[in-house]
Amino acid sequence: MSVSVDTVIEDDRWLDAGLERLAVRAAEATLAHLGLDPAEWEIAVLGCDDARIAALNEDFRDKAAPTNVLSWPSEERGAGAEGDVPDLPDAGLDPELGDIAIAFDTCAKEARAAGKPMQDHVTHLIVHGILHLLGYDHVRDKDATLMERTEVEILGKLGLPDPY
Repeated sequence: MSVSVDTVIEDDRWLDAGLERLAVRAAEATLAHLGLDPAEWEIAVLGCDDARIAALNEDFRDKAAPTNVLSWPSEERGAGAEGDVPDLPDAGLDPELGDIAIAFDTCAKEARAAGKPMQDHVTHLIVHGILHLLGYDHVRDKDATLMERTEVEILGKLGLPDPY
C-alpha cells in the first residue's frame, strides 16, 4: 500500500507536470529512507501558482512574495539541539504529517535557471517539504547541513543528482 497523498490542483499546469505522481514518489522515498512505513502516513499537497503561494507566504510568514514551496507540519517535530535528527512521529497517534503548497511559476523558473528538468526540481522540493513536515529545518547551520545531506541521500536513491 502506498502513502496517502491528497493532491489539490489549483493550477492546471500541475496536471501536465504530473504533480500527484511526483508527490507520491517523493513521499514514499522520503518516508522509507527515514524508516517510516509510507502506508501509515497522510500528506496534503496543493499545486498552485505564484499569486496563491505569495498570499499564503504573506499570511503565514509575513513575506509578501512568492516562494517555491511552503509546508505546515501537523505538529512541531523539530530537534532540540542543533544538528540533531528530529524524533520520528508515531503513526498510531496521528497519521497526518501536514500540508505542502508548491508554486508552478517559481518552480519552472528555478528549474530553467538551473538547467534541470522540472520533474527533478519538483521532486526535490516535495522531498524538502516533507522533511520540514518531519521536523527538519535549515535555519541553523548544522540543521541545514543535516537536511541537505538527507535530501541528497533520498534523491540519490531516486536516481536524481545532488541539487546543491
